[in-house]
Amino acid sequence: MNETAEATRTTPAPAGERAPRAVALISGGLDSMLAVRVLQEQGVHVEGINFFTGFCVEGHTHAIRNKDRDRPKRNNALWVAEQLGIKLHIVDIAEEYKDVVLNPRHGYGKNLNPCLDCKGFMVGKAREWMEANDFDFIVTGEVIGQRPMSQRKDTMPIIAEESGADDRLLRPLCARNLPPTLPEREGWVDRERLHGITGRSRKEQMRLAEGFGLDDYASPAGGCCFLTDENYARRLNDLWQGRGERDYELDDIMLLKVGRHLRPSENFKLLVSRDQGEGQFLRGYRRNHAWLETVSHGGPLALVDGEPTAEEWELAARIVARYSQGRNAEAVEVAITDRHGSTWNTTVAPMEPGSIPEEWLL
Repeated sequence: MNETAEATRTTPAPAGERAPRAVALISGGLDSMLAVRVLQEQGVHVEGINFFTGFCVEGHTHAIRNKDRDRPKRNNALWVAEQLGIKLHIVDIAEEYKDVVLNPRHGYGKNLNPCLDCKGFMVGKAREWMEANDFDFIVTGEVIGQRPMSQRKDTMPIIAEESGADDRLLRPLCARNLPPTLPEREGWVDRERLHGITGRSRKEQMRLAEGFGLDDYASPAGGCCFLTDENYARRLNDLWQGRGERDYELDDIMLLKVGRHLRPSENFKLLVSRDQGEGQFLRGYRRNHAWLETVSHGGPLALVDGEPTAEEWELAARIVARYSQGRNAEAVEVAITDRHGSTWNTTVAPMEPGSIPEEWLL
């Protein structure tokens, strides 16, 4: 995936020379938005870069579910670029990123988030883009003390060093609490007009946004990666344990974001849709999975990951019947299609309310 959102704002170059050129990592959040505005105020030409890893939170689950129909369906990174009037280059790094997730040199955070390795990797990819496109330096919205793993005063130099960006990496929101970078020393930016924000509070950022006239932005404290989410991390760990290897494909990590996940047995897992929107989404994955669907009553579509035994197929059907409109009926007919395309129907008694053990739910 390589896409570019076109800009409308242009920054005039100083007489006789071009304006300094910076590439900014754009997550779609407030901090990167402010970092770009701070530099635009100083006449720097900025373009954005956004990396697709497959683990991004926005634009996936709420675009699928019926209950989220009223929420705006927007890619926040593209939307931020539009508000700032800059080009945004979207780069697919999903395959390369697998090594960061599976083998983080600096380990994981609270869940399966390799935050320090992730930031270093993305800044490194931005450095490659900077060099290939004749830009001068890299900009991020990082703030000292805001994230416990990657945004500490002792880890920020690690990101600059391991990415190869060194002192061409500028953090405008906290720059005055860090040693001067090349853009500051060369006079491409005025250090006195940069900021010294620290800590987890977003009050300073919100005040800065107000000063810039920005009143619509993503939740200031929101995360943008599913790997920081406890439930998602548990599902990913279960995927690895169930398959006996630490690996994944893009389809795997997309499906971990959707539906109810239950593991009734070490042999298989069920992914049960929660509404019509999720059911429609999961239909696109039937070709590569076994699946179940109620016939006699309205109900969910359920994908199967694994190989149930004959008895376990009946258990799976009873679980699916439990989540159908026939949950209170004596019997529900369920259609089953295995991974080889063989189909049969079975009639089962739905599982009783409260009879699904807590440990099955992922």
